[in-house]
Amino acid sequence: MKEELLIVDAYNMIGNWPHLTKLKLADRLEDARDELLSELAEYKKYQDVNMIVVFDAMYVPGNAKSFVNKYDMEIVWTSKDQTADSYIEALARKKQNRFTQVVVATSDQAEQWTIFAAGALRIPARELLADVNRTKKDVEVEARKITDQALVSRRGKLKPEQLRALERLRDKLSKDSQQ
Repeated sequence: MKEELLIVDAYNMIGNWPHLTKLKLADRLEDARDELLSELAEYKKYQDVNMIVVFDAMYVPGNAKSFVNKYDMEIVWTSKDQTADSYIEALARKKQNRFTQVVVATSDQAEQWTIFAAGALRIPARELLADVNRTKKDVEVEARKITDQALVSRRGKLKPEQLRALERLRDKLSKDSQQ
């Protein structure tokens, strides 16, 4: 089975995900980048997919760099004279082989055709957002199940009078905190 590598055109996501676009338009581009990375990191963990997120130097001039940070994924900043598109296209050609299926997240039509020519697949920004949101819901459902199971197992160890005493204490504390 082929390993999957997801390459994300970061500013394309920010420009196409409504909640991130709103941050960008409010002059909070750094917050939009952080939010994108946070959401992609959670998605990566749950989906267990290799991921490279590419930002171009258009908004953050400086030297090109690539690193793995607190988000546990590779984040690339292109050099000043290189666009994210050209970097992603070259990376897709380099990484795509019979053992690795490259998928590029972008809504840029020109980039999509170049990606296809390299044998990679693409996922539009809105489709990735929908998948990220589905994954968030799946995580919430799993967390709720685990919490419910823990609650059931704890209840099984308490006697009914102990549960009633705890409920009275909870109600009293709740009332006291409202006053």
